[in-house]
Amino acid sequence: MSIGHTLLGLLESGPRHGYDLKRAFDEKFGHDRPLHYGQVYSTMSRLLKNGLVEVDGIEAGGGPERKRYAITEAGITDVERWLATPEKPEPYLQSTLYTKVVLALLTHRDASDILDTQRSEHLRSMRILTDRKRKGDLADQLICDHALFHLEADLRWLELTAARLDKLREAVAR
Repeated sequence: MSIGHTLLGLLESGPRHGYDLKRAFDEKFGHDRPLHYGQVYSTMSRLLKNGLVEVDGIEAGGGPERKRYAITEAGITDVERWLATPEKPEPYLQSTLYTKVVLALLTHRDASDILDTQRSEHLRSMRILTDRKRKGDLADQLICDHALFHLEADLRWLELTAARLDKLREAVAR
C-alpha cells in the first residue's frame, strides 16, 4: 500500500493535522498495522517537499507547533493517477514454502510433514479470519475475504504439491 497516496486521498476531504491523518488512516486502513506517528510526519515532509501538499496553517499549543496540511492540485492529480493504475498481481514465484519443500526433499527429510504443518497453520489462520469477518463491519469483512481467498489458493497448492511429492522428489534429485 502506498501510504503517501493514502494520506493524500484522506486530505481530499479537507485539511488535517498529522494526528488526524494518523487517526483516520488507522480507522479506515490500519486495523492490523497502524501507522506510527514518525511515519506520518516523515511522509508528510516528503509530500510537502514534492509539492503534493502544503501547510494550510500552524497552531501553537502546549507542545510543538501543529501543522495543518492541505492537498495541492498536483497532489490530487497524483492520487488520480495512482487510483487509475492497476496493481501488479503478485505471482508468488519465489515462495518460501516451495523452497522449504524442495530443501526437505534434497536433504531427505519428510516434505509431507512440512505440508501438513503448513496446512494446519493455514486452517488456523482461516478460522481466526472467519471469526473476525463474522464480527466485523463491511470493510473488515472485505479485507478478511481477500485474505481468506489467498489462503484458500495456498491450500489448493498444498494439496496439489502433496499429491505430486513423489514426482517432485524425482525431479529435484536429478
